[in-house]
Amino acid sequence: MDSLQSVKQRFGIIGNNLGLNRALEKSLRVSNTDISVLVIGESGVGKESMPKIIHQYSHRKHNKFIAVNCGAIPEGTIDSELFGHEKGAFTGATQTRAGYFEVADGGTIFLDEVGELPLQTQVRLLRVLESGEFIKVGSSKVQKTNVRIVAATNVNMMEAISKGKFREDLYYRLSTVEIHLPPLRDRKEDIVLLFRKFAADFAQKYHMPPIKLDEHAQALLTDYRWSGNIRQLRNVAEQISVLEKERDINAAGIRPYLPDRESQLPALIDKKERKSDFSSEREILYKVLFDMKSDLNDLKKLTLDLIKNGAESEINEKNQSLIDKIYGKEDPLPDEPKALDPVSYTPETHEISKVETVDKYSYAETIEEEEPLSLHEKELEMIKQALIRSKGKRKLAAQELGISERTLYRKIKQFDLNDLE
Repeated sequence: MDSLQSVKQRFGIIGNNLGLNRALEKSLRVSNTDISVLVIGESGVGKESMPKIIHQYSHRKHNKFIAVNCGAIPEGTIDSELFGHEKGAFTGATQTRAGYFEVADGGTIFLDEVGELPLQTQVRLLRVLESGEFIKVGSSKVQKTNVRIVAATNVNMMEAISKGKFREDLYYRLSTVEIHLPPLRDRKEDIVLLFRKFAADFAQKYHMPPIKLDEHAQALLTDYRWSGNIRQLRNVAEQISVLEKERDINAAGIRPYLPDRESQLPALIDKKERKSDFSSEREILYKVLFDMKSDLNDLKKLTLDLIKNGAESEINEKNQSLIDKIYGKEDPLPDEPKALDPVSYTPETHEISKVETVDKYSYAETIEEEEPLSLHEKELEMIKQALIRSKGKRKLAAQELGISERTLYRKIKQFDLNDLE
């Protein structure tokens, strides 16, 4: 078997980090077996290199190696892509098609982003891992395949299992051997080496001198978090190579290409829904009006009772208390009079008028109080007034009422208000 350094050169892997070396050694050790391997690591750390190494150093190296990005295939077609389908199995299936597991028989399939597989497909995949059997979509014939599966994911699998998004039995079948690739921020000693390699590649690609970093620029690269890992570092190297005229770059020249993640964190937004239903607001308004009307009735009755009993001072005191209750005044201001003249209320306008005083007693003209309108009548009256004010324009009336035009049409038909339009 080749040495670790020769494997790195063959597959273009740069770095001497202990975690990286351990992952490569583990890949070489399991390559000659047929056990399933799960490569774990953040997005952009280079997980796709491990399955290639495992395949090339296995006895399957002369057979097919197929890489499948599970997250890029729509849920409705992934079963067909992996296992194939029969003619007429679904709309558009004009001919029989062989899936990846049939095509790669004797070889290796790399399932990238395996954590994105739908649960139905996970069941099919589990059967392949356990017995090597699969059934094409639209078929009843069981087929056999001899395929080695290497999977990779950047998903926290334990969390996905706890949320019911990934089958626990499938996870343990895939992760017979786990290979963990460290993120770039844990490989600080490799960051400058990788940048130099990328800078040299882009200099050759774009026919220009390579970028060189001074000590301060190198220190800035090393201390940066690199949330996008090697992929982000490569993009930064390409941007600098193309955009910068000077080939010698200092810290000030490289800082604009390293976004400050902390300053770009999105603000947390409270996603609680605000209740803005018009009907609920209308009911609250009705309740307030009815309570006010009830208070007015009580005030009128009390005024009449006190007039009959000849207690003028008591009239003023109790009238003041009820007026304060209606208008929300708990205690009168210091400069307010302690007693008010007897008053009379008109329910239709809620206006207060002074009552003429004759000799010792105050008299008020009384009106028989009508029973409060029902919600149905209030709603009818509101719609009538809105239609009158909008001159029959339903859209404007609906906007004023805070309801949709469709609801207004239904109400007009229900209350037979077509004459008002």
